Amino acid sequence: MLVSYKWLQDYVDLSGITPEELADKITNSGIEVEHIVYPGEGLKGIVVGKVESCEQHPEAEKLHLCQVDLGAESVQIVCGAPNVAAGQKVPVATVGARIANNVKIKRAKLRGEISNGMICSLDELGFDHNYVPKEYADGIYVFDDEVPVGADALPYLNLDDAILDLDILVNSAHCMNMIGVAYEVGAILDRPIKLKKPEVIESDQPASEKISISVDAGDKVSYYGARVLNSIKVAPSPRWMQLRLINAGVRPISNVVDVSNYVMLEYGQPLHTFDFDQFGSDHVLVRFAGDHEEITTLDGQLRKLTDEDLLITNGKKGVAVAGVMGGENTEVSRATENVLLEAAIFDPISIRKTAARLQLRSDASSRYEKGLDRNRVALAADRAAELLVRYAHATVLKGIVEVGERTVDEHQITMPWQKINQVLGADFTCEQIVGILRRLNFIVDVEDETMHVSVPARRFDVTIPEDLVEEVGRIYGYNHIPATLPEGTSSHASLTPYQKIRRRVEGLMNSMGLTQAYTYSLTSKENASFYVVNNQGVEPTQVVWPMSEEHAALRQSIVPQLINVAQYHLNRQMPDIKFYEIGKVFLPVKGEARPAEEEHLAGIITGKRTERNWEGESDAVDFFSVKGIVESLLDSLAVGDQIVYAPSKREGMHPGQTADILFKGEVIGYLGTLHPKVEKDYGLSETFVFELAIESLLHHGEADIKYHGLPRFPSTTRDIALVVKRTVAAADLDRVIRENGTPLLKSVRLFDVYEGSHVAPDEKSMAFSLVYFDPERTLTDEEVTIVHEKIVRACAEQLGAELRG
Repeated sequence: MLVSYKWLQDYVDLSGITPEELADKITNSGIEVEHIVYPGEGLKGIVVGKVESCEQHPEAEKLHLCQVDLGAESVQIVCGAPNVAAGQKVPVATVGARIANNVKIKRAKLRGEISNGMICSLDELGFDHNYVPKEYADGIYVFDDEVPVGADALPYLNLDDAILDLDILVNSAHCMNMIGVAYEVGAILDRPIKLKKPEVIESDQPASEKISISVDAGDKVSYYGARVLNSIKVAPSPRWMQLRLINAGVRPISNVVDVSNYVMLEYGQPLHTFDFDQFGSDHVLVRFAGDHEEITTLDGQLRKLTDEDLLITNGKKGVAVAGVMGGENTEVSRATENVLLEAAIFDPISIRKTAARLQLRSDASSRYEKGLDRNRVALAADRAAELLVRYAHATVLKGIVEVGERTVDEHQITMPWQKINQVLGADFTCEQIVGILRRLNFIVDVEDETMHVSVPARRFDVTIPEDLVEEVGRIYGYNHIPATLPEGTSSHASLTPYQKIRRRVEGLMNSMGLTQAYTYSLTSKENASFYVVNNQGVEPTQVVWPMSEEHAALRQSIVPQLINVAQYHLNRQMPDIKFYEIGKVFLPVKGEARPAEEEHLAGIITGKRTERNWEGESDAVDFFSVKGIVESLLDSLAVGDQIVYAPSKREGMHPGQTADILFKGEVIGYLGTLHPKVEKDYGLSETFVFELAIESLLHHGEADIKYHGLPRFPSTTRDIALVVKRTVAAADLDRVIRENGTPLLKSVRLFDVYEGSHVAPDEKSMAFSLVYFDPERTLTDEEVTIVHEKIVRACAEQLGAELRG
C-alpha cells in the first residue's frame, strides 16, 4: 500500500512529525514500512510558466518556438511536444535546473534558435511512464488555470510529497486504504481523526425504477448495492485527483473510472462502474458462472470460468467477474452518459480462488481477499456519487438499490483487563489500557476486573481477547515494555541431544567460513524438483492456493534456493560466496497427502578461497574445496571412515565433476560443480554445491571422544607409487591399501598423481605415503615388508596396479 504523506494530512494532523519519524512509528506498531520514496528528490529549478505564444520553428517541422512567461521574466524556449499551445500553463525547467536522472538544463541552440530552458513532460520530471495519463503520455503536462505563474511547480505536481510503502499482511488488511491508515496513525500519535460524511445530492426519481437486483449465489454475496447516475460527462479527472492516483501507483483514465479508484484507495471498498446504456437490461443478477462459461474482461482477454466463480450478469450474460475485473462489453468510455455504480461485499475465499485460477489479481481482488469493512460499503458508494456530481456533472437517482444488510453489529469481546499485563509482562493500570483502546476508537466499559470492548467493523482482525492484548502492546510500543521473566513454576529447559549436535554443525560450518542463509520452503513447481538427493523426478507437493507461482510447491532440495541467493549477491558485486543452509525439505509419500519432512544441509561456494594480498594471487575455490568441507563435517560426526564417494551424473550438475555421498551403501547426498549451462543461465562463475540428508546422521548423537597417549615407539613410513588405468579411482586404491594393511597400517595419504612421459597414455601414476605403527613395540623391517608386499599384491590382483619403476 503506497501512502501519500500529504494525502494522509487530510485526515490526521502530522505537524511536527517527519515522514521518517512517522515510518519508524508505524513500523514499531507492527506494520512494516518497507521504504520511503520522495518523488521530487533531486529536482530543482522547476517553475510554472505560461506559454504566451507558440509558432512553428522556421527550420524544423516538429519544433515550436514558444515565448514563455516565467513570472520574473519572459524567455524563448524551443519545444518539440505535439500538444504545446499558446495560453497553456506548463512546468518549465529553467537554465541550470535539474530534472529526472540528474540531467542539468543548459541554454542551447536548436536549429539556429536559442532555447532558454525546457517545457517538461511528466516522464522528464521522474514520473513512471506506466502511470502517466494518456493525454500527456506523448507530450508536455498542462496545468489548470488556477496555478500561479512563476511559482515553484513541485507542490502543484505533488512532487513535494513523501510516499510510504506499507507491507500489508492479512492481519493488517484494515490499512489497505487511507482512512484505515489514518485511524492507525491517529492511534499511534494519539491525535483525533478528521472524517467528513459524504453528502449526496439526489434527484426525485428513485433508482429502483431503473434497476432491480437479485442474488443467486448462496452465502457468497452478503451485500450487493447499486446506484444509478445519469447525464454524466466523461472527461479527465481534476489535477489533484490524478496526481494522488499516480502517487498511489494507479494510472488516471477518466473522471468516472478515477473516482471509483480514488474511493477504493480512500475507503478500501472496491467499486465498479458499468456503462448502463451498454448493460443490456434493467436487472442485475449475481450468480455462479456456468462451467466453461466465457467472458471478455477489461484487459481484452477471454476468460473461461468454472461453476465456483461469481459472475455479475444482466440476467442473461456476464458483465463482470465479481470482485476481480469488469467485462469489456460494459466498459465506461468517452461516449458513456449513464452509469450503474456497484458496491458489494463478496466472499474473500471465493474471490481469492477465482483470482488465483485466472491469474488475474487486481487492486479490487487483493482487498476482497483480505477482508473489508462491511459498514463502509454504502458510505463508499455515497462518496463516489458525491465526487461524480462534482467532477462529472452527474445526476444521482434517489436511493441505493440493494440486497442484504448494509451494516453489521460491532464485535463484542469480554475479558479480565489484567490478562493484558499477564501476557505482556507489563504493569499497566486499567486507565492506561482503556486509554490505548479508546485511541483505537474502540468503545470500552469496565466492571470491576472485567472489561467489555466493542470493536468497530473496520477492525475485522480483532475477534478474541488475545487480539486486544496485541493491540495494547503494539500501540504502547513493544520496545517500551520492560523485559521480564515469566512468572510461575517451570522446569529447567535445556537443549535436546539432537539440538546440541545441530548447533555444533552450524558452528563448524561457520568456522569454515560459510555464512548461514535462510530461504523459503515454498518455491516454484519447476525448482522444487531440481537437485533432489534421492527419488529424482518425483512430483513435489503443491500448495492448493499459492500466493504466487514462485511459491507454489514445497521444496525437495535446498540447492535451488541457494543458487538464487548466490545470483542475488553476484548481481551486487559480491563475487566470493560461501553460504550454507540447514533446514527442512518435503518429500512426497505415496498414498499420503502430507509429505515427509527431512532435515538437509546444503552449501554453495564460488569465487576466491582467500583474499588477494602482498604474498601473491588468491586461490580460486575448486571441487576439492567443497569436498574438504564435507569431509571435515562428516569426520566431526565420527562417520567419515564409513563414507564412500562415487562418481555420479545428476541433472543440473557437471557430468565429470559430481560425486554421490554414500553412507552404509545408501546415497545420503552429493557434491560437485554446477552444469555450465546452469551457471550461464544464472550468470554465475564456476560454482560448487553440496547437499546432505543430515537428519539421520544427527540422530546418531555425538560420538564419544577417544584419547590416545603419546607414542612410545617409532613409526615407519614407506611410499608406494602405483601405475593404474586412468579409469581407476584413487578411492579404490585407498580402500584396497587399507583393507590389506591392517592392523599395522595407521594412515594412508595420496601425495602425487602423474600423467605424462614414461607412463602409457591411458594410465596414470598415483603415489601414497603409508605409515606403519604398533603402540606396544618397535616394528622390524621384515614385519613392515611383509605387510607392504601384501598391499602391492592386492592392488595388482584387484585393480591391475603395477609398481612404478
